Amino acid sequence: MSTILVIDDDHKLNDLLVSYLHQFGMEVLTATHPDEGLALLRTRSPALIILDLMLPGRDGFTVCREIRHKSSVPIIMLTARGELTDRVAGLELGADDYLPKPFEPRELVARIQTVLRRSRETRLSASTAERIVAGALTVDLRRRTAWVGGALLDLTTTEFELLALFVTHPGTVLSRDQIMERLRGVDWDAYNRSIDVAVSRLRHKLHDDAKQPRYFKTVWGTGYLFLPTPESAKPEPSGA
Repeated sequence: MSTILVIDDDHKLNDLLVSYLHQFGMEVLTATHPDEGLALLRTRSPALIILDLMLPGRDGFTVCREIRHKSSVPIIMLTARGELTDRVAGLELGADDYLPKPFEPRELVARIQTVLRRSRETRLSASTAERIVAGALTVDLRRRTAWVGGALLDLTTTEFELLALFVTHPGTVLSRDQIMERLRGVDWDAYNRSIDVAVSRLRHKLHDDAKQPRYFKTVWGTGYLFLPTPESAKPEPSGA
């Protein structure tokens, strides 16, 4: 049974989710204040967090940032607002998915199941190949860190997930829709620009010139290609 932590000050919604998600084999912990939620994260180690944007004391963006400083637990953000800027900001802070209120409980279940499945797949791939080396770039999937020429890269959660996706699919053109689907489990055209922003930031941090790329090549009208071939992007076994 997966344990889900809901951080939302809406008592009625919390009670609904406790009852509804239990039908799908999920144990639900609830917190109406960020401090209470962070305490449950430390003591109960949930498999996923459902985080409301509007919270007492501090907003969900701040709480998401605090969680990401301590944990890579998957996060689905909820909000009654739903503006595009809020959605993109939440994803760039490290949220795994975003659902505006009001929503159908069954849709939330589908989002939870997709995010948990993707999280399990990521852990499995990390257990079979701890590091991937592509030229001067080294990506440690287990520790979620990356280096270029021995220099540690300062990456956000979204940037690391995007980099990990590319290095595990070298020589494959990935469309923006495919990238969004694999990273977030959804296909929302409105978020395509967040992919472009994240690739641009990765290029900057990798000192990769878009005109003479070493890592990321733009395939106009389609998406992006990670340049190293499968022969040059070699996985190292765990413990290497």
